[in-house]
Order: sequence, then structure tokens, then C-alpha cells
Amino acid sequence: MPDTQDNTAPSGVKRRHLVGGAALGIVAGAVGGLAGGVALGQAATLPQQKPSGKRRFENKVVLVTGGTSGIGRAASLMFAAEGGKVAFCGRNIERGKQVEDQIRENGGSAIFIRADVRNESEVKALIDHSIETYGQLDVAFNNAGISIEKPLHDYAANEWDDVINTDLRGVFLSMKYEIPHMLERGGSILVTSSSNAIATTAKRSAYSAAKRGLVGLVQAAALDYAQHGIRVNALIPGTTETPFIRRLAGMENAPDAVWHVAVSQWAKTHVPGLQRVATAEEIAAFAVTLASDDHPYTTGGQFVIDGGKTAHAG
Repeated sequence: MPDTQDNTAPSGVKRRHLVGGAALGIVAGAVGGLAGGVALGQAATLPQQKPSGKRRFENKVVLVTGGTSGIGRAASLMFAAEGGKVAFCGRNIERGKQVEDQIRENGGSAIFIRADVRNESEVKALIDHSIETYGQLDVAFNNAGISIEKPLHDYAANEWDDVINTDLRGVFLSMKYEIPHMLERGGSILVTSSSNAIATTAKRSAYSAAKRGLVGLVQAAALDYAQHGIRVNALIPGTTETPFIRRLAGMENAPDAVWHVAVSQWAKTHVPGLQRVATAEEIAAFAVTLASDDHPYTTGGQFVIDGGKTAHAG
């Protein structure tokens, strides 16, 4: 399974069913009735990660791309819960307003700005609007991404470009317009890469190329801006339960109990170590910690949080 993100693949893109048909058939058979489905769904429930209760981002402004669902949504909520003023973007206006309302109802400060990171003018407008609203930029979590999964020779050139332009070029554009606002005051930039940057599987050539490219981008940028007090790091999450992977698995319309059991069974054989997928909140909590001032000596790093997925040598 891919590991992140917020945005969906373009309409018409062929999505690979990540949870195999045979495994899904077994799971569906096990979930034979309502009682069985509820019991299995509860057995597959993942741990709950809550905000830390700290206020590490008081008087700080945080920008999150891909902030309307998945890891980006969870991070937006956590940054706000720790006192940050959060500007975040995505392509889905309805989801964006829902997250914005949730943050404000919980006493936080947030603004949703619709933007597509593939579009340079929209990225620039996103940063400009954030600065106009909050007056500064202290933290950027560049998280937006998509995946299209098929054998390399089956990619249309525009499909390949779509993944690279979102996952790699979109981060470049975001940083290009974020960094000038950090040169005088310093800041922290965090980029969502993927465990596929370390070890990948078939049908992920575009996604893996983009995510591995992000590691090089982060290393070079960290050296460019260390003397300006800007830290740049890459987050490398393993497979995370988000709407993103559920859509790629072709199970967005499956009952929740069936989905939870299917992904739980997949993880038992594909995630050596903890044998489960991560929650978006677990990854977001780690991102929030890395972006904070708690770790001033971290820059140019790749921080793996994958439950042991890439520790396996086989």
C-alpha cells in the first residue's frame, strides 16, 4: 500500500486494488452478519492518538498543504490544538470548510484556502493569503500528494507527470514561496515522503520516484538554509489508514467493518514489526513534534515512522 496523503487521483485513473481479492473474499465471508461484522471491526480498531496538550505553537503560524483529509487533516487539527494559527489548503472545498469549522469550534484559529499544488499561481496565492491573514510564517508542513499505480509502461505521460507534479514539484513550489518569509526569522519545514522512498514494490514507479526525490530535495534545501535558521526535514511514514489508501484499495463503499478487517489482515503479512497500519493521528503527532522547537539540531533528516515495515530485509 502507499503511505500517505490527502488528494485523490484524477477521475478516470485506474486504481489498483491494494487489498487482494482472495484476502478480501475471506474477510467478507468472515463478516457474515451484523454481529460478526461489529465484532471483527472492533478487533481491528487502531490505537487512538490524542493531541499532546502542550502549546508548542503559541504565537506561531503554520501552513499545511493537503490539509483536508488524512495526515494533513490530523496535523492541521493538532497544530491548532497546540496554539498554532493554521492556514491549510486542499482541492475539496467542502472538506476544507469542515476542517476549518472543527478547528474554530474547538477554540483554534484556522483558515482554509483552496489551492492545487500543481498550479504555481495557486501556490503563490496560498502563501500570499496566509501571510496577509496572519502576518508571518513559522512552520510549513508540505504534505499534499497523490498516487497512480500501474506497471511503468502502462503510464500515460500525463499520468506520470500528474504524480510527479503533485508529489515532488508541488513541494518545490510550496518551499519556493514559503522560504522567503522565513529567511529573516527562521522556521521549520517538514515534507511528507514515504517508506516507498526506502523500499517499494511493483506498480509504484511514479510514486516512488517522487518520494525518493523528496529526500534529495530536503537534504539540499537543508544545506541551503541552515545558516538562516530554517530547518528542513522529511517525514517517512509507512502505510497509514486514510481515505487515500481506502480509495486506492477500491473499498471506499465497503462497510467500515469489512474495510478495517481487510486492512488489518493485510498489515499482518506486509508490516513486519507492529503488524498493523498507522493512524493518521499517529503520523501527525510525530510531524507536529518534528516541526516544533523541541528538536533544534534536526535538519536534513529522514525520519522513518513505519511500524517496522522497512526494517525487514526479505
